[in-house]
Amino acid sequence: MSDADSIVILTGAGVSAESGIATFRGPGGLWEGHRVEDVCTPQALARDPTLVHRFYDLRRAALVRVQPNAAHLALARLDAMWPGELLIVTQNVDDLHERAGARRLLHMHGELRSALCAACGDQSRWEQDLPPRTTCPQCGAAALRPDIVFFGEMPYRMEVIEAALARADIFVSIGTSGAVYPAAGFVQTARWHGADTLELNLEPSAGSHLFAESRTGPAGVLVPEWVDAMLATVA
Repeated sequence: MSDADSIVILTGAGVSAESGIATFRGPGGLWEGHRVEDVCTPQALARDPTLVHRFYDLRRAALVRVQPNAAHLALARLDAMWPGELLIVTQNVDDLHERAGARRLLHMHGELRSALCAACGDQSRWEQDLPPRTTCPQCGAAALRPDIVFFGEMPYRMEVIEAALARADIFVSIGTSGAVYPAAGFVQTARWHGADTLELNLEPSAGSHLFAESRTGPAGVLVPEWVDAMLATVA
């Protein structure tokens, strides 16, 4: 990796877990006590908008109680100091990467602190509760919903991600299950274009066998070590 210029990093729930944010699928397949099918699908939103909106209201409110951890801070340091191309693609909907200082960042699954208008598509910064039928500040429709990419919806800015993967010298996956597509397929895209591939995860993922190298351990330990090594190549 010493002659690398372009880096793409994918982060998942394992990066934020050490800050106290629940991973997407906990014991029994539940997320914060709910079936994913009841809080993260378009059908769930249509069936019970009060439940879905309240679920994300609670997740948004909980952000004030958590802080970026060593993995977030290390990636922000890499973002600030890496002289080449870099893109951090996160599956997480929290704002811990931003609060750590990362700027070359893309939220492919949306953000808790954002509201999406189902009528006009406008995305608004949102900090407070978001009851069903809240009015859009752009078009006036009573159609705001959590700006979260539900199962069955297309992740954001896939064309940007695919282009970055095609240029990448290194693709690194951190704290992901390797089971949720399209993100689970990024390693194959990167390999097809000739990138070196590395997985950093608490335990082997469903896609560990696809990586040239897989390291297991806490993100708060593995990520700073890897970032130190990468920055040493450009010192």
